[in-house]
Amino acid sequence: MASYLEIADDSKGHELSLFCVPKHYEEDLDSVIIPNGLIKDRTERLARDIVRDMGGHHIVALCVLKGGYKFFADLMDYIKTLNQNSDKSVPLTVDFIRLKSYSNDQSTNCVKVIGGDELSALAGKNVLIVEDIVETGRTMETLLKLLNECHPKMVKVVSLLVKRTPRSSGYRPDYIGFEVPDKFLVGYALDYNEYFRDLSHICILSDSAKEKYKV
Repeated sequence: MASYLEIADDSKGHELSLFCVPKHYEEDLDSVIIPNGLIKDRTERLARDIVRDMGGHHIVALCVLKGGYKFFADLMDYIKTLNQNSDKSVPLTVDFIRLKSYSNDQSTNCVKVIGGDELSALAGKNVLIVEDIVETGRTMETLLKLLNECHPKMVKVVSLLVKRTPRSSGYRPDYIGFEVPDKFLVGYALDYNEYFRDLSHICILSDSAKEKYKV
C-alpha cells in the first residue's frame, strides 16, 4: 500500500496571517492546510520513490492538466536532479492530457477527456500519470481504462492529494503525497472555476467564496 502523509479530518489548518497569501484572496480562504514548503519536501520524497521503483526504464510522464501542472513541474525537477546526482536514473519524456469532471464545486458523473486521441502513442511504453487530486476515483478509472485500450507496457499513478470521501470508488494511486479531509481545497494549481491556481499553498476554500466565484 502506498505511503502518504495524513491530514486529519479535524485539522483546522494554519492561520492565513502566518503565510504569504495574495491580498485579493484573503477573504476567500479559511486557512492554509498544507504549506508550500511541506508540499515541496513531500514531492521530493515521491521523486525518490519513483526513481527507486522505476529507475532504468524509459518513462513517459503524463501530466493531467490543468490542476496537475505545478505538481508535475516540481516532480520532474526533483527527478531531473536525482538523475544528475545518483547512480540510478530514469530516462524521461513528457506528455499532457486534460480531464474535466467538475461543475463549480461538485464532481460530476461525466468525465470529459481532451486529447484522448493521442493516447495511442503510449502503446508499449511505461507511463507515469501525474495527477493533482483523486477524489471519487472515477476520473482516474476512466483515464486508466482508455490507456489500457492502447496497451501500454506499464502504468503507474502518482497523485499529490487523495481525498477521504464517502463518494470514493475505492481507487488508490500507486504513489500518494497527502491524504486530505473531505473539504474543497485550492492553491498550488488546484482551482475553483479557474481561480486560486496562483496560490503557493494549499488552502481550504470558504463557503462564501464558492458563491462569489460560482459560474
